[in-house]
Amino acid sequence: MARPREFDEEQVLLRAIELFWEQGYETTSMRDLAQAMGLTTASVYNAFGDKRAVYRRALDFYVQLSFGDRVGRFEKLPPREAISAFFDEIIERSLSDTKRKGCMLVNSALEVAPHDPEFQRVVGEVLLQVEGFFRRCVQAGQNDGTISRRQPADDMARTLLSTLLGIRVLARTRPERDLLEGLIRPVLYLLEPETKQQ
Repeated sequence: MARPREFDEEQVLLRAIELFWEQGYETTSMRDLAQAMGLTTASVYNAFGDKRAVYRRALDFYVQLSFGDRVGRFEKLPPREAISAFFDEIIERSLSDTKRKGCMLVNSALEVAPHDPEFQRVVGEVLLQVEGFFRRCVQAGQNDGTISRRQPADDMARTLLSTLLGIRVLARTRPERDLLEGLIRPVLYLLEPETKQQ
C-alpha cells in the first residue's frame, strides 16, 4: 500500500514557484529544486516528475494564484473600474518587486515557450484568458455606456493585453511609477466615452 505524502503539496509548489521565478527555468537544477522545496531529489521525482514537470505544475499554480485570483476579484466591479483596478494592482506589484522577478508567466513566454511547443500552448492559452477578461469588460462597458464604442472590443482587449505585457517586461529594468502609469494612461483614455473626452 502506498504511503501518504508527508508534505503539503501547495507549500512545496510555492517554494518551487519562488525558485523558478527568481532564477528562471534553465539555471534551476533538480538539486536546487529539492533543496528549495525541502525534499530529497528522489521525493521530487516521485511526487512531481522531472524538472520540466515541476515547472509546469508550478506555472499552473502561479497562474491560478495570480491571474485567477485577480480576475475573480475584479470581474465583480463595474467594467471600466475593473480594468483600471487590474492595472493599478499590476503597477503596484511591479513597483514593489524589489528583486525584479517580473511576471512568471511573461518570463515563461520569453524563456521557455519559444523552444517548447507545450509551453507555447500553455502560455498562449493563459494570454487568451487575460485577453478574454479584457474583452468581457470592454463589451460590458460598451453595452452600459461607460466605455467608448469607437474601437471594437476585440481590438481594445488586445491593446490592453499588449500594454500589460509591456508594463511587466519594462518594469524589470525600469520600475518607475511615472513610466508605468504613463503607459496605461493613454490606453485608459481610449476607453473613455466620447462625452467625457470633450
